[in-house]
Amino acid sequence: MTEHLLQRCSVLVLNRHWLAIDAISPADAFGHLATGSARALWIEGDAMQAFDWTDWRELPAGEDVAVIGTTRGPVRIPTVIVLARFDRVPIHRPKFGFRALWERDGGRCQYSGRKLTPSEANIDHIIPRSRGGRDDWENCVLSDRAVNARKAARTPAEAGLRLLSQPGRPREVPATLRIRNLWNIPDWDHFLQIPARKGSSRTT
Repeated sequence: MTEHLLQRCSVLVLNRHWLAIDAISPADAFGHLATGSARALWIEGDAMQAFDWTDWRELPAGEDVAVIGTTRGPVRIPTVIVLARFDRVPIHRPKFGFRALWERDGGRCQYSGRKLTPSEANIDHIIPRSRGGRDDWENCVLSDRAVNARKAARTPAEAGLRLLSQPGRPREVPATLRIRNLWNIPDWDHFLQIPARKGSSRTT
C-alpha cells in the first residue's frame, strides 16, 4: 500500500467494552498495537477474534485486504482495533467556529433558509461586534454572504430580517454518534449500526 493510501484509510477504535469511540489513521493504529495498548480485530461474517501485535503480524496478508510493507513482509491493516484499558465513551463538545456553526445550522442561511455551499456562507453576528456583540453560540448564525453584507452593522430587526430559530449551544453527544463510515468499510457496521447484527460471536 502506498503512503498516500495509508494516510487516507481509517481504522475504527473501540473501547475495552467494544463501543466505537474514534476513527484513526492506520499509522496510529499500528502504534497502539505495537505498544500493547490495543488488539486488532479479525472479522469474518459475524465471527470476531482479537489479536495482539505479535500474532496479528503473522496472519496471512491475502489478496483482498489492505496491507503495509514491513521488513518482515506485508502486514494486514486492521479495520478495527480494541483498546486494552480505556473504558469510557468520550463526549463530543463542539468547539465554536465556522465548521461547528455549519453543522449546527445544517448548512442553511438562518435568515433566508437557503442551502449554501461553504464559499457562499459566513458567520453573522446577530448583535454586530461593533455594537458589543459577542463571538458565541447565542449571538452567531450561518448566513448567506449576500444577506450578511446587506444586514451590515445592523440588528436583524433593523435590517428587516427574521431568524429561522433562536440560536444556542449545540447539544453535547457521545463520540460514537459523530463517527462516519466514509470508506464504507463493512466491518464497521457491526459497531456503528443500531441495533447491532444478531448472532455475532466474540473470541478474546
